[in-house]
Amino acid sequence: MAKVDYPALADDILVKVGGAENVENATHCITRLRLRIRDMEKVDKQAVGQLPGVITVVEAGGQFQVVIGDNVGTVYNAFARRLPDDAEGAGSSEKQSGQKQSLVNQFIQLISSIFLPVVWTLAGAGLFKAFVALAVTLGVLNPESQTFTILDAAADSVLYFLPVLLAITTAKRFGVNQFVLVAIAGALLYPTIIALNETGEPVHFMGIPVIMTSYVSSVIPIIVAGWLLSYLERGMEKILPTAIRNFTKPLISLFVMVPLVLILIGPISTYAAQGLAGGITYLFNLAPWLGGALMGGLWQILVIFGLHWGLVPIFVNDLTTVGYSLLAGPAIAAVLAQGASTLAVFLRSRSAKRRQLAGPAALSGIMAGVTEPAIYGVNLPLKRPLYFGVVGGAVGGAIIGIGCGAANTFVVPSALALPAYMYVGSFALTLIGCGVAMVIAFLLTFLFLDRETPDDVAAPATEAAVPAPPDQTAPAPQDPAAVTGATTAVAAGSTAGSTSTAAQAGGRSSAATISTGTSGRTSVVDVVAPVSGRMVALEEVPDKVFASGALGTGVGIVPEQNEVRSPISGKVISVAASGHAFGLKSPDGVELLVHIGIDTVELKGQHFTNAVKKGDAVNAGDLLATVDFDAVKVAGYDPTVILTITNTAKLQEVTPAVAGPVEVGAPAVVVIP
Repeated sequence: MAKVDYPALADDILVKVGGAENVENATHCITRLRLRIRDMEKVDKQAVGQLPGVITVVEAGGQFQVVIGDNVGTVYNAFARRLPDDAEGAGSSEKQSGQKQSLVNQFIQLISSIFLPVVWTLAGAGLFKAFVALAVTLGVLNPESQTFTILDAAADSVLYFLPVLLAITTAKRFGVNQFVLVAIAGALLYPTIIALNETGEPVHFMGIPVIMTSYVSSVIPIIVAGWLLSYLERGMEKILPTAIRNFTKPLISLFVMVPLVLILIGPISTYAAQGLAGGITYLFNLAPWLGGALMGGLWQILVIFGLHWGLVPIFVNDLTTVGYSLLAGPAIAAVLAQGASTLAVFLRSRSAKRRQLAGPAALSGIMAGVTEPAIYGVNLPLKRPLYFGVVGGAVGGAIIGIGCGAANTFVVPSALALPAYMYVGSFALTLIGCGVAMVIAFLLTFLFLDRETPDDVAAPATEAAVPAPPDQTAPAPQDPAAVTGATTAVAAGSTAGSTSTAAQAGGRSSAATISTGTSGRTSVVDVVAPVSGRMVALEEVPDKVFASGALGTGVGIVPEQNEVRSPISGKVISVAASGHAFGLKSPDGVELLVHIGIDTVELKGQHFTNAVKKGDAVNAGDLLATVDFDAVKVAGYDPTVILTITNTAKLQEVTPAVAGPVEVGAPAVVVIP
């Protein structure tokens, strides 16, 4: 059969499921395109199942699942481009891009994915903070009262402890132990560490100087820590004995990472911020408008990198020595410009979900100066609003710089803080600068923003490829031998050995005897159990696709431990970002799939912690993932770990062991390549 054209296959599937308007949501796991369909009457299930490259179709869990195999990512990418933005599973951890992205786009995607789970909490807390500030401004709330203290803590805690929240999402993004990364974030915010920073006295760790800085509300340090921790954990997995690994990994991680972050990340961010501040201060003295333009344009970019906190000590020092800080003056233009661009998104976007976030984010940004929800939830993912906000902030900052505008007290730049700018420089130019910054950012965003697709309307019609008639010379699609494409596109019972008497014996010696007697070959590959538990025959697994053998011969194991280990030595060829499935290949050419649980892709990584990534070399017994199986079961999912030999059709013999209790590392499937 001719090679499958997977982008064309995506078009064919879309036509046969009733078009883009009939697809409510699309995601994919490691082998299946998973569709939520509005009207199943419009779906031609038989026609989809007969498409070249489709192994089978199944309805389960409220989804129409198209089983494709290893090339499902290619099909999904083409399929998703035909859908409205919100039908595409953009938040799914399974989404992958087949195109090489620029470093800027990769950084934006990284930051956005880490902030996405917490952006609504940020938006709500920012709005809360705006109301508290408004109550103080109107005299309704006394800032010296205990009521204010309680409300202010409730409103400010999310931003204050932002590194802890980001530790959770960063851990999932890099596949590290989230509790260890949370502990690292907690150390950065520990009261005694904060006190070391506030005293200003020299700090040393084992004789090494530590340049202290504030990690309150910081972003980049904990993300970098998570990235470094991923390498450290993988290294420890390879060298630490299993008997002591569980407690020594956190011990070593904390001992290494906390000092490393304080010694390296703190100084880097501090020196970078101080260098920028020194340069901008020089420009202020040389040409106030230029210094103001740079400060107004860069302030929110510094917020993204967490470098803005390095400027705060300079602001405070200026306030205590001369009573104001010219360097801080243009920052208000930057803040209001980002809020205005977010407001334009709220008014311009056709996406109801985008507007739901943009509205409160714009309000909290403009009124309270809390721009994190606006930046991370709206402007940074869309890019243009961020850029337009930078332009508006630069122009507004230049005007404020000309007027030498500044606050005479330390405030968070916002509309409610404008009274603090009345007494330094030209307040009129400060107001004009703020107004110009907001108008520029708002108009540019409103006029040039891609309006997006409405949530309830199909994407603009594009001509889908008309499916060609089935190749009459090819084997019938129902014939398992006819299915081609992905290496996992194999059919049930496609090898003689899978139903041989050796399968009844289940031992290595019988498999070896068969290999010598029937094929003349003696090479035998033991594929071992990835987890301890109760082994069941593949046909008893409560998933139609796996039970049918469509994804290869194998076994299921009901797990009794939370660590899933590699069943072979070889290379990791695919990893579901949600951590629920791994593709492996041995040097002998045996390709297999370890699929953890039934439909657990829907958990989107919750309760899963990856230990490997695509391209890693592993030995049999190496940790693939840690899974909280009790939590998986509480969430309503079957925890059965499924092990299938995905290229069964290309192998001499594939013999599953008999059902019954099994220990991790014991033979589960015997393969003769």
